[in-house]
Amino acid sequence: MARLTLEYFALLRDEAGCPREEIDTAAPSLAALYEELTRRHGFTLPAARLRVAVNAAFARWDHRPAEGDHVVFIPPVSGG
Repeated sequence: MARLTLEYFALLRDEAGCPREEIDTAAPSLAALYEELTRRHGFTLPAARLRVAVNAAFARWDHRPAEGDHVVFIPPVSGG
């Protein structure tokens, strides 16, 4: 189990109902974490359309989250 700080932007923030939250998770990867959060918050964007960062560095979806990590899910940007 790891305690993580999660941050959401744009559509994900709207769907989660908050810009940031702390959770405890046993997810073995960022992909599994996003699946867990999709079930909890009803996210409509597939992981394939997002970027993910851990502790201010882009990460791969197979990265294993660790205690104290700050995870940011970044949806596609639009507009100009």
